[in-house]
Amino acid sequence: MRVYNYSEARQNFTAVLNTALKEEVIITRRDGKRFKIIPIDKIDEKSPLEGIKGVKGNITTKKLVETIREGREGRDYFKEKY
Repeated sequence: MRVYNYSEARQNFTAVLNTALKEEVIITRRDGKRFKIIPIDKIDEKSPLEGIKGVKGNITTKKLVETIREGREGRDYFKEKY
């Protein structure tokens, strides 16, 4: 753990952030309040799709591709109405 006072952290901000990638960093103000710097990309590295189970369906690859293409291009009845 590395502790910086406020003015030292302000003057060496890049170094503070680089240190926080490797170890815990605490910044202390004159009034005694302390702050911890942690990189947010290290907080949760799991995939948002992790844990979602697939479903079995009775559809062919050809039909699935057609349905996706139709959705991307817009359906004919939308084109006629608008």
